[in-house]
Amino acid sequence: MRSVLERVITASGVDVLEVGDLIVNQPLPEKYSRLRNGLEIETAEAVDLAVGMAVGDGPYCRLSKEGRLRVETGWDGNMHLYMTSRLANDLTGLHGRELSLDWCTAAPEPVDAPRLVDAAADDRFWATVQAATKSVILLCERWAYGAYGCRWFRVTPENAAEIAYAVRPRSLLCVVADPDLRIEPALLDDDFTSFKAPLSPGELAYRAYPFGADDLSEVTAEGFSLMLRESELSKWCAVVPDSDGVVRGQWEDYGES
Repeated sequence: MRSVLERVITASGVDVLEVGDLIVNQPLPEKYSRLRNGLEIETAEAVDLAVGMAVGDGPYCRLSKEGRLRVETGWDGNMHLYMTSRLANDLTGLHGRELSLDWCTAAPEPVDAPRLVDAAADDRFWATVQAATKSVILLCERWAYGAYGCRWFRVTPENAAEIAYAVRPRSLLCVVADPDLRIEPALLDDDFTSFKAPLSPGELAYRAYPFGADDLSEVTAEGFSLMLRESELSKWCAVVPDSDGVVRGQWEDYGES
C-alpha cells in the first residue's frame, strides 16, 4: 500500500497534501501532535497517515490537493483516491503483491449544502467575549471532530488575549456564558461534557461524552462533578480565520435560524 500510494502522489505532481475533516477519537500520538485542519504535510507523512487509516488506527482525515488528488478512507474499508480521469488511466494496472488499484468514474453524491458558521473570531469577536467576562465564560475550541478534538477554557479579563493568541486557525470557537453546570441524571442520555470543580481560569480538564453515559458514577469516578449539555454550544460560535484574515474552516451551524 505504501509503494502504491507513493506512486499515486508522485504521479499527481504534488509535493504536499492538506489535512481536512480531521477526526480525533483518541489522544493523538506524539508524532501526530501538530496535526490540524489546513496543515500541509509531505508525502512520507501523508502515506503514513493513509496507511494508519486503512488499518483502522486513525487518526482519520481527508488528504487533498485541490484539482489534483484527494485521499480518504470509506466506510466500506477501501481507500478512495479521487483524481483526474487522465491520471487514473495512466495508473491502470498499478498494483502490489497484495493490493490492486482499480478505477471507476465517480461524481459527488447530491446532498443538501449545510449552513456553515460564517462569523469570524476576529478582534470584534474577542472584544465581545472580553466584555462578557463579568459572567462565567467557557470557551470550547473545536479543532477536529471526535471526543478528543477540542480544548476548553475558562476566559477571564486577564487571560482573554492569551487564549485568543493560542487558538488555532480554522478551529470552531463556541462560547457559553453563565452555563448551568449542575450534575443531572437526565443529561446522561444526551451528548455532554463534564468538568472538575472549581473552574479555574485558563485551560480546563474535561471528559467528552458524545453518546451519553450509562451511569453518573461513570462521570464522577474521576472527580468530574460538573456537566454541560452539548446543545449549549450552538448559540455563540465563530471560526478562527487563517493568518490572512480569511475564514476557511468549514463547520456546520446548528444554531437557530
